[in-house]
Amino acid sequence: MDEPVITGRTTTQPLDEVVGEALTARVTVDERSTVTGWNAGAERLLGYPADRIVGRPAAELLAEPVPAEDLPPFARLPRWHGDVAVRHRDGRRLEIRVLAHHRTPETGTGVGAGEWLLVSALTGQEPEPLDDTFVTWSFAQSPCCALALYDTRLRLRRANADMERSVALTERDMIGLRVNEIVDNLAGDRAEAAMARVLRTGEPEYQENFLRAAGENREHAWSVFLSALRDAAGEVRGVCLTAHDITEQFWARKRLQLIAEAGRRIGTTLDVMRTAQELADVTVPDLADFVSVDLLTSLDDPHEPLPGTGPPAGPLALRRVAHQSVNPGLPEAVVALGAVDEYPEGSPQVETLRSGQARVYEMTHPAITALVARDPVRASRVREFGMHSAMAVPLSARGTTLGVAVLVRHRRPQAFQQDDVVLAEELAARAAVSIDNARRYTRERGTAVMLQRSLLPQRLPEQAAVEVASRYLPAGAHAGVGGDWFDVIPLSGARVALVVGDIVGHGIHASATMGRLRTAVRTLADMDLPPDELLTHLDDLVARLSTDRDDDRPAADRSPETGVGGEVGATCLYAVYDPISQRCTLARAGHPLPAVVSPEGTADLVDLPAGPPLGLGGLPFESAELDLPEGSLLALYTNGLIESPDRDVDEGIRRLRHLLTGPEPTLNALCDRILTDLLPPRPSDDVALLIARTRALDASQVATWAVPYDPSAVAHTRKDALAQLEVWGLEGAAFVTELVVSELVTNAIRHAEPPIQLRLIHLTHDTSLICEVSDGGTTAPHLRRARTYDEGGRGLLLVAQLTQRWGTRQTVKGKTIWAEQHLVPD
Repeated sequence: MDEPVITGRTTTQPLDEVVGEALTARVTVDERSTVTGWNAGAERLLGYPADRIVGRPAAELLAEPVPAEDLPPFARLPRWHGDVAVRHRDGRRLEIRVLAHHRTPETGTGVGAGEWLLVSALTGQEPEPLDDTFVTWSFAQSPCCALALYDTRLRLRRANADMERSVALTERDMIGLRVNEIVDNLAGDRAEAAMARVLRTGEPEYQENFLRAAGENREHAWSVFLSALRDAAGEVRGVCLTAHDITEQFWARKRLQLIAEAGRRIGTTLDVMRTAQELADVTVPDLADFVSVDLLTSLDDPHEPLPGTGPPAGPLALRRVAHQSVNPGLPEAVVALGAVDEYPEGSPQVETLRSGQARVYEMTHPAITALVARDPVRASRVREFGMHSAMAVPLSARGTTLGVAVLVRHRRPQAFQQDDVVLAEELAARAAVSIDNARRYTRERGTAVMLQRSLLPQRLPEQAAVEVASRYLPAGAHAGVGGDWFDVIPLSGARVALVVGDIVGHGIHASATMGRLRTAVRTLADMDLPPDELLTHLDDLVARLSTDRDDDRPAADRSPETGVGGEVGATCLYAVYDPISQRCTLARAGHPLPAVVSPEGTADLVDLPAGPPLGLGGLPFESAELDLPEGSLLALYTNGLIESPDRDVDEGIRRLRHLLTGPEPTLNALCDRILTDLLPPRPSDDVALLIARTRALDASQVATWAVPYDPSAVAHTRKDALAQLEVWGLEGAAFVTELVVSELVTNAIRHAEPPIQLRLIHLTHDTSLICEVSDGGTTAPHLRRARTYDEGGRGLLLVAQLTQRWGTRQTVKGKTIWAEQHLVPD
């Protein structure tokens, strides 16, 4: 049968006429090996009409029976092919080539399980003269890839039409040239080096190269496959270069990679400037040659309310927060980092922010020319670097406009396309959310820091017992503000309380809880409770705070095991130092051990019972006492000072002890040295540090008398006190002191039990005089309003009116009532 010749691009011939259906013998056989289909080609091959074969066993067509053990496992095969000996109707034996397809419902080609389609070609089994012509045509006209053949000298011998189009040269122009002579760039050198390896090893190689044809601005990506051409003996006779244009796939892959890279690199911190710089770093050079990121100046103050959904009318002031370039030193930049530039109405920045949509501009666009005309420096940059395409992309998140990113191309010749716009918008959206998160966090963290600093001591009080210095350092941006605190509380009898505590957790809640606990500690300290007893009361308070917070939280937010979701945890160290006895009493609740440096320069940790953290409830606290000679250092701190991800606690303590023995001239210098040496630039936890150098009151500043348990002793005691005032040169305080001594000693004799003791303490540093009367009773006195005709009841009222402070404290053997008066210099 003659083959049809199709001269046009289409044909109206039916498909059967085109393919010549009878040129193939087609037979179908069911699962029982019965012939179910027989076409004209089968009749032409074997001479049997369809009505003589359909319904009969297919085995009857075989030239001789095939033993079952020689048959392949057809039921498990999807396809079979091979030579089969069959018997023609006229008795001739024929060897035919058969291809058999196993048809099943799963493949969508069969109506029942086990059906087979058998096909055998009637023509084309032997080579034909036209075959070589087909090969030539297919090589030259192949529309799917660029093909080139090179000899063993790597000289081009043949090139098809696609190859000619890809390099904009004809085969005649290229024949006899090397690949790096046809393509004079790095891609040509890489391809030739790979071709030489193929000649040497015979193994194929794959590359991805970039090529820009003459007259084109766009660079194309090509997948290049190099394979050896062998002769019949297997000798390598040349190299075949096959190239596919994968430009669209390549850039799609690059865009996906850039988006994935942006997900990893943008928003790694809660810092606005760094996040903006991360956006600029990601876009250069993969998307742009230069990029700038500007934010509205209304975002400068983190404590101001967030701006509305759009920028205000009129020119816009934008602050440069980040930029990046393919050129070292960013020579394209006109605005410096941190500087503010104003953009007029109609400029790309303003129009993009107004519309909320990314816009692409050629440099000849009126908006660009008007902006450049206002600034000679900007105009010179455009000309110098050959900027030709720009894109402005708004930065907005959660309905709030934040700023704009401007991307520019000058080294890459192709202008921004729609795919680039989509990619830039995706990157800008990711960055905007991170910038907004960073700004909101900065605002909230600033509020928490302000709250915490307002709750910490603004100025340490003057007192005679110790010289103190302190430091508080918030955690880095990632961790958030914590609840560390410290305090110095003057107590009666010239004593002082030193406190350091740490609230578990971070944020405003931790700062607020810290404020409540600090207030509670000061209140309990005013009651002159011993350290262990004070911590017990504080432990009860923390437990109540946990219960109150838990009651305010939804049940869904509580722990399924305990039902508790609002636990408040804290640690605390409380120390009381007496400069008269030079003894210090300490107790701690799960807090790090304090360090003591002796006057001789030896630093050690205080051996102090641990005590449970505050809030557990029901567990006891223990106090410990130690002697602190004058000039000793006592260092109290929170765990953030000694704990660090890059070292263990023991190493932190060792370094702290070493630093405490340093030669710094002042306590403030010592605090600074410790923080600088022990902490990284961005500590992971809050740090509170309190260092005290002990003082001692000279014996000449304290006078003590034992008072007989007899009313007649009051007069003699007054004389002793007045005599001591004369020794101290405080005659001006005689009237008030005589009255205070008389009232307190009289009350002790009347209402308390022996032993009774009077002690006067003269604090020269602030010219104060303290009068203390101790007795063996446990009943604390209290003020009351005496009636008109009462003979007594006015003594403590007079004491309270004539002195600056008075109070009572429990002792091991009774109580002490004290009153303090500030002396006016003569």
